[in-house]
Amino acid sequence: MSDKPDVAEVEKSAKSKLKKTEMQGENPLPSKEMMEQEKQAGES
Repeated sequence: MSDKPDVAEVEKSAKSKLKKTEMQGENPLPSKEMMEQEKQAGES
């Protein structure tokens, strides 16, 4: 059983190695109007 890593040790070391990243922007879901336009474009 000693071949399994200690979870607490993994959590500690993983957090220290990670670096802070900035979000580049949002990817919003399409609005209801956009979905209607897509639907109409697909039907024709």
